[in-house]
Amino acid sequence: MGSRFWGFSLAVYSAEPVQGECLALQDQFGLDINLVLFCAFVGEMRGIALTAAEITAARAEVADWHQDIVRPLRAARRRLKTIALHDARTAEAAAQLRTRVKEVELESEYVEHLMLERWADAQVAERPRGDARAAVPANLQALLESYGIEPGQLANARHIIAAALAHAASREDGGR
Repeated sequence: MGSRFWGFSLAVYSAEPVQGECLALQDQFGLDINLVLFCAFVGEMRGIALTAAEITAARAEVADWHQDIVRPLRAARRRLKTIALHDARTAEAAAQLRTRVKEVELESEYVEHLMLERWADAQVAERPRGDARAAVPANLQALLESYGIEPGQLANARHIIAAALAHAASREDGGR
């Protein structure tokens, strides 16, 4: 699996506070973590601040896939973790199934990444590069607003913003 967006997401999401922040935004507000990472990616890698209309279009691009594929796989994986099983053999089989479902869920998120990256290539690639330090928080703020989340909640994404901008610094330093 490889794409610039996927590589960015793996690097940013691997920062421990980022993972917790993303999951909190997902669980508290119903945000699609892939869109959160996408907004950070477009801001950091391309220096582009997305408009509200562009965020709405990107959300629409993946809405059916996310709703019909990603969310049910996530729900199945989470349910497999909590379901009560009364014997060790059945519990082990369920744990193995959960591992396979988790792998498929990750693959479904990769497909969503590809869809979003293709959308960005088609819709915003020609726009001039701007300031990543301004674009990352602006994109995340616009995404929150597109979900109807009050502006003050951007503080809940501070580690995501910091990790995205740290990713930019590591690229500029040649990955050192």
